Formats: sequence, structure tokens, C-alpha cells
Amino acid sequence: MNRLAVINVVGLTEGLIGEHTPALSAFRRRGALAHIAPAFPAVTCTAQSNYLTGTPPARHGIVGNGWYDREAAEVRFWKQSNHLVGGEKIWDVLRAREPGFTCAQLFWWFNMYSRADYSLTPRPLYPADGRKVFDIHAWPYEVRPAIKRDLGEFPFFGFWGPAAGVKSPAGGPAVVSRWIAEAAKWMEEKHHPTLNLVYLPHLDYNLQRHGPFVPADPALTCSPARPPRPALNPAIEPDLQAIDAIVGDLITFFDRQNVRVVLLSEYGINNVSRPVALNRIFRQHGWLAIKDELGRETLDAGASRVFAVVDHQVAHIYVNDPSLTDEVRRLLGSIPSVDRVLGPVEKAAAGSDHPRAGDLIAVAAEEAWFSYYYWLDDARAPDFARTVDIHRKPGYDPAELFLDPRLRLPRLKIARRLLQKKLGFRMLMDVIPLDASLVKGSHGRIPADPLDWPVFLTNQPRLMTVPQIESTDVFHALIRHVLREKD
Repeated sequence: MNRLAVINVVGLTEGLIGEHTPALSAFRRRGALAHIAPAFPAVTCTAQSNYLTGTPPARHGIVGNGWYDREAAEVRFWKQSNHLVGGEKIWDVLRAREPGFTCAQLFWWFNMYSRADYSLTPRPLYPADGRKVFDIHAWPYEVRPAIKRDLGEFPFFGFWGPAAGVKSPAGGPAVVSRWIAEAAKWMEEKHHPTLNLVYLPHLDYNLQRHGPFVPADPALTCSPARPPRPALNPAIEPDLQAIDAIVGDLITFFDRQNVRVVLLSEYGINNVSRPVALNRIFRQHGWLAIKDELGRETLDAGASRVFAVVDHQVAHIYVNDPSLTDEVRRLLGSIPSVDRVLGPVEKAAAGSDHPRAGDLIAVAAEEAWFSYYYWLDDARAPDFARTVDIHRKPGYDPAELFLDPRLRLPRLKIARRLLQKKLGFRMLMDVIPLDASLVKGSHGRIPADPLDWPVFLTNQPRLMTVPQIESTDVFHALIRHVLREKD
């Protein structure tokens, strides 16, 4: 076997590799690059499941980052058990072929209770007194105290939320990706896994906050059938430089260990300017069930006739009243920011025909994305709406990357809330805005330009001789990198 490190640089596309990424550019020059035809939807959990099983969502069941559990009548996002992912995983296949094979899975999703030999994943602790204690889950269990003793606590505050990807007193804008990169080195030095799966999320944050490109001037028109590529947004140049330094250091480290390296990504992020609140539209048609809870409104999915579980630029539409299916599809088709609607035939063609999927799937127009908002008055929004709460919200909320710009002295408010928490008082970290228009980058649909697709870069060019592969082919390409004869 050859040993292989797979470095997942979230959000990386060919269009972002250039003068601000010298290490990535050098790696590309001495190897090979292929575009990955994106998974559908092009979101983290689906893309990773395609890569690790070699099958589409219709078979492995991961139809998005979340879905509606029809039996429990609950929307469930960001679950962590690997048992949710159907089919054989890459570590199962390789271990069956080579009994000495071992795998480390560092912060890839669905990380808990897999048959990977070593794993690390974010996992808070929830004591009975209502506290939330930031921590990680590790397998074997003894890895957690050992790696924290050597590397320090995982900087959970920077993994998601307003502090993700921004400068902080704790160590700069890429603190999480740096910690994970050091964990990858630690895993190599301590356990020498055959396959080391490494997740570096840094680019994802500001690409969503700011968008990857300078917004187009609507006053300008282009005569060519294919307009010129937009200019890179200067706001993300520091992020490209930061992740390039981290990845470059990892490449050098693994080269010295005689470990092959593959760089890949899950999706490309596009500029967006139009949030669309499908559930508000459904509510206006009388299809949503809204429950009053302590003066706030919550969505009752089980009692709703129609509702949307939104996930970036894709929305799963669950029609609990089948008599409305045709009417719902016509309505969705009439919304200007909805590009297309998938019914049973189209879902099968897209590889998304699984019981977890919505009865219909809506895909946003190129510059649009779907917000989960369902309330009509912000004063009635649920208490979790103004917090970072990835599990209670019935849809993905990128506004969690922002501090509410209307707050005076937001850092002081955060400090006061943290003091309340430390003193044992119940508190609500209610600092997240309810303004979806702040978000400038999104993903999920398939971008028109392959320069905006995810990429597969390898330092073994003879193992990647085609310019484009399907997302499910990543599985086979990685296996070739492990099993192929040494150079």
C-alpha cells in the first residue's frame, strides 16, 4: 500500500488558485488537477458521502446537511452518526483488500461510530444543568486527552459562528484550520495511518460572508455569449493566503514522511444577492402550521401541510398533504428566484431519489439562496433565531456568521453574556442578526462554469489523467492512490 493524506480545502476552486496561493499553485504545477462535477446538492454532508462511498444520495441517503425525519416528525440537521450513511465506506473497502490498512478521519462529517481506526470531530458536552461545554469527540477515547495535552483545547469558538475565520486574541483568523492541520501531523507521528482524511474549513467562512468575487455592475452589459471572469474579491485575499500557508506546510510535512497528498474540495461558492424565504411564501398560502411557544413562533413541521427544509441554494419541499403537490410545484415555478423544481423523475435523474428527500426539490437561481425564515414579525421570531443554534433551526442559517450590526457595543454584550454563563445564570447569546441580505456567498446548485467547481489535485499526475471526474469517482481515485504500485 501507499500511504495517502487527503486534505479537504473547503470552498477551493481552480478560479481561486493564483497569485495569492503560491503553495497551491506549485503543487498544481508538479501534479495534476481535475474538476469534480459537483455532488447534488453541492453541500458538505452530501459531497463527503459521495466521496467516501462512491455512490449518490439515492443510495447512501445523505440528501443534504439535514432533512425531515418523517417518522419523528422533526427536522434534523448536522447529525453525526456514521450509521446514517448507507453503503460501504472507503475504509471498509481498503481494509478488506489490505488487512494492515488503517484510517484517520479528522473533522470530516458523520464521524462518530464509523469503522475508521482514529477519528476527531467537534462535539459539545451537555451537562444536566443546561450548560453547553465546548469539546471534541475522539476515537479511541484516549486520543482526546492525549491530543489536547499536546495541542491545547480545540478552538471551538472559531469552528462556526461570528468568530469563525476572523482575527481574535486567541491566534488569528485561521486558528481552527491550523489546529486541525497540527492534529493531522500529530496523528501521522503517533499512529501512521494509511489514509489520513483532513478537513480544513477556513475558506468557507469569508467566502459566505463576502462572496468570492467583486459583485458585477448591473449597469454594464457584455456582448460576448460568455462574459469575462469576475475579479477576485479583495476581502478574501487574506483568507487565501492563510489557507495556502497551512496547506503548504502540510504538503511539505507529508512529503518528508513519504506520504502521497491529494487536495480536494466539496463545492465552489458563488456570489449571491437575493435571499428567498420559501416558508414565508408557504405561510401566506395557509400551508404552514405555526405554534405559539412562550410568546414566540415555532414551525410545527408535523402539522404543516407544506414546508421547506432549506440548505443553501437547495430546498427540500415536504408535502404532507399530497393533494397540494401540483399546486406547490406551480407556485415554486412562478417564483423568479427559483431556477427549477425537481419532482420524482428529475430527482431520480439527479441521484437524489431517496425517502429522506423532499417530495419536491427547489433549486435557487444563480444569485439567490434560501433562508429558513418563516415568521412575519421579527418580534415573534423564536429565541434560537438570534443565536448560533445549528440543531434547532429548521434549515441552514449562514447569518450565524455575523454579529447583528444593529447592536451597540456587541463585544461588550458578548462579554456580559459570558460572565452570566460563568456565574451559573441562564443566558441567551442573542447576537445573531435576522437580516439574510448580509450573506454574499452560497452554494448547493451546480455552477455553470467549471472554474467554480470543486477540484481534485494530486502529486501523482499519472493517477489523474482526465480533466473532469464525477463526485462519486473521487472514491475510486483515492483507492487507486492507496493501492497502486509505488513509483
